[in-house]
Amino acid sequence: MMKKTMLAVALLCGAQAVADEGMWQPHQLPELETVLKSKGLAIDAKSIAELTSFPMNAVISLGGCTASFVSNQGLVVTNHHCAYGSIQHNSTAQNNLLANGFLAKSLDEELPAAPGSKVFVTEEVRNVTRDINQELTPALMGKDRFDKIDELRKGLVADCEATPGYRCDVYSFHGGLEYYLIKQLEIRDVRLVHAPAGGVGKFGGDIDNWMWPRHTGDYSFYRAYVGKDGKPADFNADNVPFTPPSFLKVSAKGVQENDFVMVIGYPGRTSRYNTAFEVKNQFTEVLPQSKAYREETIALIKQLTAEGSESRIKYEAILAGLANYAKNFDGMLQSYQKGSTQQRKDEFEAVLNRWIKSDTSRKARFAPAVKNLQQLIEEGAANQQRDLVMNYFGYAQMFSTARKLYRNANEQLKPDAERESGYQQRDAQRFEAGLKRMSRSFDPAVDLEIALHFLEHYSKLPAKQRLAAFDKFFGLDSTAFDKKLMREKLQAMYSASTLADEVERLAWVGKSVEDFQKSEDPLIKFAIAMYETDLAEENKTKEWLGKMAVARPKVMEAVIAFNKTQNKPVYADANSTLRVTYGTVQGYQPRDAVSYSPFTTLKGISEKFTGVDPFDAPAKQMAAIAKGDFAGYLHPQLNAVPVNFLSNVDTTGGNSGSPTLNGNAELVGLLFDGVIEGIIGNFDYDPALNRSIHVDSRYMLWQMEKVDGASNLIKEMDIVR
Repeated sequence: MMKKTMLAVALLCGAQAVADEGMWQPHQLPELETVLKSKGLAIDAKSIAELTSFPMNAVISLGGCTASFVSNQGLVVTNHHCAYGSIQHNSTAQNNLLANGFLAKSLDEELPAAPGSKVFVTEEVRNVTRDINQELTPALMGKDRFDKIDELRKGLVADCEATPGYRCDVYSFHGGLEYYLIKQLEIRDVRLVHAPAGGVGKFGGDIDNWMWPRHTGDYSFYRAYVGKDGKPADFNADNVPFTPPSFLKVSAKGVQENDFVMVIGYPGRTSRYNTAFEVKNQFTEVLPQSKAYREETIALIKQLTAEGSESRIKYEAILAGLANYAKNFDGMLQSYQKGSTQQRKDEFEAVLNRWIKSDTSRKARFAPAVKNLQQLIEEGAANQQRDLVMNYFGYAQMFSTARKLYRNANEQLKPDAERESGYQQRDAQRFEAGLKRMSRSFDPAVDLEIALHFLEHYSKLPAKQRLAAFDKFFGLDSTAFDKKLMREKLQAMYSASTLADEVERLAWVGKSVEDFQKSEDPLIKFAIAMYETDLAEENKTKEWLGKMAVARPKVMEAVIAFNKTQNKPVYADANSTLRVTYGTVQGYQPRDAVSYSPFTTLKGISEKFTGVDPFDAPAKQMAAIAKGDFAGYLHPQLNAVPVNFLSNVDTTGGNSGSPTLNGNAELVGLLFDGVIEGIIGNFDYDPALNRSIHVDSRYMLWQMEKVDGASNLIKEMDIVR
C-alpha cells in the first residue's frame, strides 16, 4: 500500500462539498468510502484502491483511450472511435471496414491492429516525490533543474523497466508538487475483433458530436495476445490470447435514472488549477486560433480527397481527430463567452491572494511564488502564435518525419540514459511503428498542400517570432508570400524525396549522422538545416519549464491549503494516469425551458434516420428495429432498448472507452463523450452542466446479437441477466 500523501488529510472534508466532482487517484478511494456507500457502491471501496485486484486490474489503457477486459481470453472492449485508427488501417476502397464494420467469428479471422497499438495494465503506483525532491537543491534553477528532474525520472524508469515486458513512467501531480512512478504491463500484440458499421459506431457524426440527445453505438472490440509463455511478445501467429487477472461482467440489466455509476479510466488533461491569466489567454488567443487551424485543415483534406477514395480513407482518422476537437473548442468558447468562468477565476485568485497576504508566514511562503508564476506564464505566451503555426505545420508528415529521423540519428550518439525521451532504446519499437503507420495515413499531394497552407500562415507572423533558419531554407523574406512559387518549390522537394516510401523511411533508422549529412534528399536537408534551431528552441523551453518547476508547485501548495479551509475537493488535474470518478444517472437543463432526460432509445435512431451520412444507420439495423425483437434488453420503465445515457461523473478526453460500472462493478456502459454545455469543465467544473455520455450496455448487446450476429462474442462474455 502507498503511504498517505500530504493531500489525504484534506481529502475527506473536500469530498463532502461537491461529492460528484473529482478525478480521484485510486489510493484516495478508501477516504471516500462513506460517500461512495451512500451513493450506492456495493463492493468494498478498498478494493478499488488495490491495483492488482478486481475491478482495477480489469481496466486498461490503450495509450490515449481507456478499455477493459470482458472475458478470460483477453477480449477488450473500448469505443469505436478509439479503435478507429485500427479499423481505418485495415480498410481499403474495395473493403471499407470503416463503412461496413468487421466481425471475426474465430480467432484466426482477427486482424492486426494499427502498428504501435498496445494494451497497458497498471500494476503499481508508487509515490517517488521524496526520491526526486531530495536531489533538488535551491541552487538548481532553469534548465539545470529541468535536466536533473529528467535524469532522476529516467533513472527510476530504467530501474522499473529492468523486468522485461513493462512500461514505466514518472508523472507529476499538482504541477510538480508530487511525483508518482507508474508501472504497467505492456502487451504488444493487439488485434481487431469486432467493430459495428460506421452508421452505428459514428451515427450522427460531427453533427451530433458533443450533443444530446445522442444515438451512437460507440463501441468496438480488440483482443490482447501474448507469447505461449504468457509474457508480452511482438505479433506472431503462434501467440495466444492473454489471460487477464480479472475481467468485467457485462450487464444486460443496465441502469435506471438516479442509479449509482462509477467510471474507471485514464483521463488526459484538465487545467482546473490554471491561473486567471492562463484561462483568459486560452480562451481569447489559443483556442480561437487552434479551432480555425483545425477547420482549415479539415477543409483542405476534404477538398483534395474524394469521399470513399483511397486517399480519403487514409485521412479518415486524422479528420475525425481534427473535427472532434474543433467542435470541442467551439463549445468551450461559447460556454466561456456566455458564462462566468473568467469572472469566477478572477474572483478566486483575488480571494486566494487576500488569504495569502492576511498572514505573515503565508505571505513570506507563497507571495513571491505567485508573482514569479505570473511572470513566467506571460513569458511563455510570447511566441504562442508561432508555436501554434508550427504545431499545425507538423501535420505535413514529410517534414515532421524528416526532423524525427535526423534527431534520432543524433540521439543515438549519446549513452542511452542521456538520450532525449522518445529516442531511447525503450522507444525504438514505438518510433518505428509511427513510421509504418504513416503509410496508411498519408498522401503526398495532401501533405504538400498542408505544408503550403501553414507556410503561408507562418509568413504572416511578426518578425520577432520568426525563425531565421526556417526563413532561409524556404526563401521567406520581407517580400509578399508567393504561393505559386512556393508550391513549385515544394513539388520539387516532394518529387526528389524518398520519405514517402515506407521501406526508404525505415532504412534511415540506424543510419549515422554522416549518412544524413551526405544525403541529397531535400526533406533530409530541411531537417539538417533546422536541427540547431530546434535544439536551441527546445533548450529555451527547458529553461522555462525548470523555472516553472519551482513556482508552480509552491502556488499549488497554497491553493490546496486554501481549498482545504473552504471545504473544497482536493484532487489533482488529470494527467493520463488511472483515476476513478463517480456519480449518478441523471439528465440536465442546458437553458431556460429546456430539460433533457437521461436516456435515448432505438426510437430516436428511426427518427433521425435519413439514409445519408451521418444519419445512415445500416439497413440491417433498421429492419431489426422495425421487427421489434427487443427481448432481454428493454429498459423496464421506458419499455424500449436504451441507446445512450447521461451521468454526472467527472470525466474528460482520455476517458473515452472507460467502463461505466454499477455498484457491483458490472459493466453497464462505455463512456464516450460529454455534452457541449459542460466541456468547459476541463477548466471550470459546473455541477449543473457537467454530464458524460455513455453507450448503454443493453444497446451494445442488442446490436451484437440481433443485428451483427456476434453470438461468438456474447457467448464468450459473462452476461448478467
